[in-house]
Amino acid sequence: MMRQYELVERVQKYDPTADEALLNRAYVYAMRAHGSQKRASGAPYFSHPLEVAAILTELKLDDATIVTALLHDVIEDTDATRAEIDQLFGAEIGALVDGLTKIKRLDLMSKKAEQAENFRKLLIAISSDIRVLLVKLADRLHNMRTLEHMKPESRKRASEETLEIYAPLAGRMGMQALRDELEEHAFRWLNPEAYKTVTEKLEELRAKNEGLVDEIATGLHTMLADVGIAVEVSGREKKAYSVWSKMANKQIGLEQLSDIYAFRVVVDTIDDCYRVLGIAHTTWRTVPGRFKDYISTPKQNNYQSIHTTVVGPRHQRVELQIRTRAMHSVAEYGVAAHAAYKDAQKQNEKHNGSASSALVFTDKESGPYQWLRRLVETLLEGSNPEEFLEHTKLELFQDQVFCFTPKGRLIALPRGATPLDFAYAVHTDVGNAAVGAYVNGRHVPIDTRLRNGDEVEIQTSKSHTPPAAWESLAVTGRARSAIRRAARDAIRRQYAELGRRLLISAFDRLGESYSDERVKRVLPRLLHKSLDDLLAAVARNEIKTEDVVRAVVPEVVAATKATPARPEGPAKSAKGWLRLTRAATSKLRLGSSSEPEALTTGRVRGIPIRGVKNDMPVLFEPGGAVPGDRIVGVLAPGEGIRVFQISSPQLQEYEHEHWIDVAWDVDPENPERFPALISVTAPNRPGTLAEIANVIGQSGGNIDNLKMLRRASDFTELRIGLEVWDLNHLNQIIAGLKSKAVVSKVDRVFE
Repeated sequence: MMRQYELVERVQKYDPTADEALLNRAYVYAMRAHGSQKRASGAPYFSHPLEVAAILTELKLDDATIVTALLHDVIEDTDATRAEIDQLFGAEIGALVDGLTKIKRLDLMSKKAEQAENFRKLLIAISSDIRVLLVKLADRLHNMRTLEHMKPESRKRASEETLEIYAPLAGRMGMQALRDELEEHAFRWLNPEAYKTVTEKLEELRAKNEGLVDEIATGLHTMLADVGIAVEVSGREKKAYSVWSKMANKQIGLEQLSDIYAFRVVVDTIDDCYRVLGIAHTTWRTVPGRFKDYISTPKQNNYQSIHTTVVGPRHQRVELQIRTRAMHSVAEYGVAAHAAYKDAQKQNEKHNGSASSALVFTDKESGPYQWLRRLVETLLEGSNPEEFLEHTKLELFQDQVFCFTPKGRLIALPRGATPLDFAYAVHTDVGNAAVGAYVNGRHVPIDTRLRNGDEVEIQTSKSHTPPAAWESLAVTGRARSAIRRAARDAIRRQYAELGRRLLISAFDRLGESYSDERVKRVLPRLLHKSLDDLLAAVARNEIKTEDVVRAVVPEVVAATKATPARPEGPAKSAKGWLRLTRAATSKLRLGSSSEPEALTTGRVRGIPIRGVKNDMPVLFEPGGAVPGDRIVGVLAPGEGIRVFQISSPQLQEYEHEHWIDVAWDVDPENPERFPALISVTAPNRPGTLAEIANVIGQSGGNIDNLKMLRRASDFTELRIGLEVWDLNHLNQIIAGLKSKAVVSKVDRVFE
């Protein structure tokens, strides 16, 4: 275990101004606080925060971050309190430790919602101070290094969590070395057989190419020194998880990978980067399609480098990564080496006289901070933690393509993104209004996959609302989240319109005129902030129409009978009433209809809905429903109401909360026929069909259509569409058919 003076020396080696007394005080405090606590390995618990601090010294972080690492478990695992930490080490360190404590208090993988909630807490915490993320990643790395001491289920859970969340997050923050090690540990425990196989293959390759790395590194160094370029060359072998992942994704063998060996060529200036590139390309044969210039177009985490693959000595493909020293620092340390971090340190020292190096988010920031800020914005807008976690994973796991607006603005998107994702990346309003796209001047479908360098122009319409189905076309979490939000807003508007109609009807029954202005004046009394909120609440039966009417015209309600008579007018004369009961609105959930094409498969009738002023078309689904059946409705926004018999298998496609209670209200003085469907199995012989039709006709039924579904050598199955008065009438027809010798089987069916 590292000694106290060794930790101080590590920090002072890269930061001579570090507060030695603060570091010593934190070391002693944490050691005493954890006391005799042990880890699963049997080692003193204090060894864990000490190792976390050691990892952070490798990133050359400030003394406040190192102290936070030493103290990050004391509030959670000992008797220490936030107030005590504030008093001994200052409010800044207290806030950092408290942020890490809150994140730890949930078991990330116990349930999906809790995993999402914990990740939300993490991102909120790091949005105000990036050092929380750095300590959390170092904490996770040391836990993964000692994972063999945990139970198998705990190892599996931690490894899955590391691969899904922490390793990609470290990569997006530019901390590639830390990401590589996290992935290696997780891969080892999640897929030990694959880990062993890939590791053995790499060892075989290493033995086969013994001395190759030194040979290429020496050759590069000598070749560049001859033309006066000062250079540092280092070689490395690709990690097992990275090899396995690329083999799986590209469906190729180990021998086909072109970047198992990579060499970092570090120079002084950007000009030298391109000079090295030219020399490499004129000395060795290049591999087509393996050139990427991240200097002119940096990654979102601010990573900059030139990548090219050449066929070097021994005909071995090797990747060259050419960068300046400043770029190399960002590539190695990511967010910890970012200039904004150092600028913030200087800014705080200048204005506050403290050595704090908290990262301050400003409008001028870009790279990983911009991405982080977008995540937090999405978090604050979202209503569903699972949606947020899905969005985050989508953002973390994608490679990038770079596209341009017609005016030349560069838009970075995940690989596989579409013009729809592009539109939302430009602005949410552009995405919501998108109706079409042009890529490189050619009109393309909105779900076309974009490629690097594409110029994308989005066609928009102010009256357009993105269909909910577009969510499946989007790749980015930002687009999916916005489409879901737009769909929710559309449903809310539909609720509001239904609520308005219910109120109009209620006011009409009292002889009063409805207006939005009259209702707005009583919003405070009804405890609602906006008119739309109130109208939607009425539609969902969260507030009764009579309560709203009473608030607007109390004197009229007082003079009206408690139970109004059944309304006259259209209700009496209308044929085939379908009544939408008051209970229906409490279950109403709009926006649950299937594709519009499905509406053509049934019969549509204009039947007034009691409680709604205007007529709404009613669709009887295939198989029909007749008075006497128990029926359920499903509202199709903009189309009308679909009516299902309770036994209809199609009804099961809708969850119960989507159902609307509806009831028959047939006028006996004006009877009307309703659709029903029966299946009749009868022998193949002359006169059978005529006898079946005769039974139906004599019973007063009407054959609307007839199909022969199956015809064998001796029997035929007929599907007959009938029009009948009610359920009793239908049962009479079925009983009459069953009584005939030519009929072997009769069933009522629902398609």
